[in-house]
Amino acid sequence: MFAALAGIAALSGLLLSATYQVTYGIIERNREEQLRAAVFEVLPADVVEQRAFEVLPDGAVRPNEGPGAYPVVYVGYREDGTLAGVAVEASGLGYGDIIRVLYGYDPVGQTLTGFKVLESKETPGLGDRIAQRPFVDNFIGMSVPLDDAGTGLQHPIQMVKAGTASEPWEVDAISGATVSSHAVGGMLQRSTSELLPIIHAQVDQLKRKN
Repeated sequence: MFAALAGIAALSGLLLSATYQVTYGIIERNREEQLRAAVFEVLPADVVEQRAFEVLPDGAVRPNEGPGAYPVVYVGYREDGTLAGVAVEASGLGYGDIIRVLYGYDPVGQTLTGFKVLESKETPGLGDRIAQRPFVDNFIGMSVPLDDAGTGLQHPIQMVKAGTASEPWEVDAISGATVSSHAVGGMLQRSTSELLPIIHAQVDQLKRKN
């Protein structure tokens, strides 16, 4: 009986491993396709092409050749080849689990152009409202200018108590879902503070498609 159970366990393990190997590639391809579609959603409507760049620890950027250890930004180009915007992924711990979002950024106007939740397990009817209007509208057209030194934001993005936002960089938290909404605000603040200065410093490199 012991040998039979051991054999069944071994066979089950092999089947699970084989299934994982077969489905992993499919899952990753689907995830990449969803991300590419989301990039077009958060960037201006005239974007016809996108290209990924990875951000190196020294602040340099280079074309992304595949999965790696460095942050990746997605640059959108118009039909005439000019840069239209940059999409950036951010993540942070929410109420239920990790939240992943994607936001678009216009380096010329220094504004956010779009916002989309990529992954969330927040509470239905409460925390999942971070993916819905009117909350997402807060980040469309939001002004996020850099400071005079170009090393950080002039005004950090801040989540405040629902109904109390009075400045352009303040966002009303969702009533009853403050943890989820504050998680979004925190991840956007960290991401924009870290990556927007690099995007500006390397904008000439990002403009080059070839």
